[in-house]
Amino acid sequence: MNTNGLLAIIGGTGVHLRDNTLLSNVRDEVVETRWGRTQLSRATYENREIVFLQRHAASSLDDNKIAGQAIPPHRVNYRANIAALKKIGVTAIFASTAVGSLKIEYSPGTLVLLDDFFDATTCRAKTFFDDRAVHIDMTEPYCARLRSLLQLTANDFGFTIEPRGTYVCTDGPRFETPSEIRAYAKLGDVVGMTGVPEVVLAREANISYASVSIVTNLAAGISPSPLTQAEVLDAMKVSLPQLLQLFLAAAREYSDDASVASRRATEEFGSPDVF
Repeated sequence: MNTNGLLAIIGGTGVHLRDNTLLSNVRDEVVETRWGRTQLSRATYENREIVFLQRHAASSLDDNKIAGQAIPPHRVNYRANIAALKKIGVTAIFASTAVGSLKIEYSPGTLVLLDDFFDATTCRAKTFFDDRAVHIDMTEPYCARLRSLLQLTANDFGFTIEPRGTYVCTDGPRFETPSEIRAYAKLGDVVGMTGVPEVVLAREANISYASVSIVTNLAAGISPSPLTQAEVLDAMKVSLPQLLQLFLAAAREYSDDASVASRRATEEFGSPDVF
């Protein structure tokens, strides 16, 4: 059964919607969850409501944090973020991530439509279900229906986007060593610090999720020079307008289908009431 559904955009490094002139009626909201409080924004795009969540904002609204201060990837409150989106009725997520390339042919500025991931993180809370065994299938970690929508939209705009890619997620906040990159290159195509457990939590929450990575740099040992944060931000400035245009255009065409696998991942376990 198809309904309009409510779509959220999760923005990574450098992604902001407030200055986007295509949006109207932008307003902020704080959502309380059992894992913490999250600040998000709602906006209207062509008569359709869209939710925006800045991943690195002070999502837990910790009293020790200054509003707007970026939280490092290993301390992002991923559970609070996804739980907040679930609580307000979000049914689908488009997420952006800044990544290093593990392939010389994926130069800075390349957009990669992810289809798999490898989790190399070690210190993060990775599930909503700490008190019972809820085993979700991750054969297709990213929703095929959303991925198809993004690919078709990119084609319509004439945007070049790599149709698949495996995301290797590390803890950060440091960049990887050349030795680590040689190992990760056998496992994936791009490397980042924020895609997991976000994608897993969305599946546990029965929210469809798709992610597009922006290659900001060649990874250590592949790049001819040391990596810098400024390099990442500069590359994001170039590619972000195209990515946001892609997300907004696809959001306009999105409709929910509660029968797809990503919307019923916990079905066999009943409806675990953790939110």
